[in-house]
Amino acid sequence: KTDMFPLVQRCCFLSSFKLQKFTGPSLLLCGKDVTAWPSLSLWPRRALCPLSRSLSLKPPSVCATQLHALHTSLPAFKKKKPPESETESQSPKESLKDSPRPALYLSLAGLVPFVSVPLVMAIQGTYCPELALAQVTYGAVTVSFLGGMRWGFALPENSPAKPDWLNLANSTVLPLLAWQALLFKDVSQGAVMLVLSLGIALHYDIALLPTYPRWFKILRVWGTVVMALSLLATLALKLADDLESKGR
Repeated sequence: KTDMFPLVQRCCFLSSFKLQKFTGPSLLLCGKDVTAWPSLSLWPRRALCPLSRSLSLKPPSVCATQLHALHTSLPAFKKKKPPESETESQSPKESLKDSPRPALYLSLAGLVPFVSVPLVMAIQGTYCPELALAQVTYGAVTVSFLGGMRWGFALPENSPAKPDWLNLANSTVLPLLAWQALLFKDVSQGAVMLVLSLGIALHYDIALLPTYPRWFKILRVWGTVVMALSLLATLALKLADDLESKGR
């Protein structure tokens, strides 16, 4: 205690001692007004210097930067992919092979009368009106079947399609178009009418009434393309035969 008294006396009465000016965090500890903290005049200069150095802005800024980096790096493990990429990866990429076997095989068998008529006439090298009429008749039956199929899909209680005017009334349009195709005396006009009817039926199933399964839509697209090309091939053979008959 006797040793500390001269040190306190020197700090209080010697005019050569000057209080170090605080900046930054030191002001927060000591206050804005020096007179409000008279006890600070008792601190020696050596004791104040380590305090000001330890409370400088550099170490907290470094720590804050490290904490900020740590804070931003942790959520990186929790980031998820964009919803578009998730939907694309989870969406089933179905194709024609994914169709049920009975539906696929029966649909392929139903295309045989369409494809066989122009194929047989092309092999024989002559146009046969009877075969063309049979193809148009079978096409009219197929268009009527595609129209009536909507009724069977919309009538069950658990079906996603409702038995409303849009589903049922549009289904009756296709049999009327098929009937009109049979009323034409010229087979070529009936073939053109059936191609238009098949396009309307495909528009109903894909765009206007989109409640069928995806595999069925793919099957409908391929089936419509084959049927339309077969009818157009028969029409092309008839036009070629007419041109040959006129040339003779």
